[in-house]
Amino acid sequence: MKKVLIVGESWTVQETHVKGFDTVDLGRLEQTSVDPLRNALTNAGIEVEYMPSHIAQYSFPDTVEALQEYSAIALSDIGSNTIMMDPVMQFQGVRKPNRFLALVEYVKQGGGLVMMGGYLSFAGIENKARYAMTPLAEILPVKMLHYDDRMEHPEGICPVMVKEDHPVLNGVTGEWPWFLGYNKIKAKENAVEIAQIGNEDTFMAAMEYGEGRTFAFASDCAMHWGSKEFLAWDGYGRVMPNIFKWLAKEI
Repeated sequence: MKKVLIVGESWTVQETHVKGFDTVDLGRLEQTSVDPLRNALTNAGIEVEYMPSHIAQYSFPDTVEALQEYSAIALSDIGSNTIMMDPVMQFQGVRKPNRFLALVEYVKQGGGLVMMGGYLSFAGIENKARYAMTPLAEILPVKMLHYDDRMEHPEGICPVMVKEDHPVLNGVTGEWPWFLGYNKIKAKENAVEIAQIGNEDTFMAAMEYGEGRTFAFASDCAMHWGSKEFLAWDGYGRVMPNIFKWLAKEI
């Protein structure tokens, strides 16, 4: 198995601290939310390369050949604009390859692609992720909405497995921990629905596309939708590596 690429799971914070008469403006880069997923994969012997959002905007691979360095690619909480709108193209008027078309061809030729849920996944908050309007709508195993798809559950909600013999569930037993929300998606007819959540919404789905495979995970692989219980759960360290092994045709 070649290395895998995780893209997203980062953001920049700018904040003002008010201390009586005085104010101080502070800024920082948050990119530690990738740690649970990255650690689960490396602990399973999978080599991981991580590309935060601000780097992906400039450097996400735009050719099939470059993408083929990886057995599988994960897009996690990163909107379609960040990947599609190369700043060189946008601000210098230079034609650039469509990275999503390269991703489609990469999967057709045997690559693996997973989208993890979040505020900037699938449709996302206020439809800002807008993946239903991109070429990835053809190859992902789920139908996506054209409007805000967040299903917020501050009370907690647990997914239910509907295909317990799927390889991504190898070694995963018992009930799943609760989540605080998810993206509302629905498995395509030619996909395999592995788990549901809420009112028969799809929680996990898998699909063969050309020579490759794609996968959808409707909630966060990290906080906040991913609860502390989920991240500490023994099954986390099994199901996450299994997703990538399945995409790479290792299981």
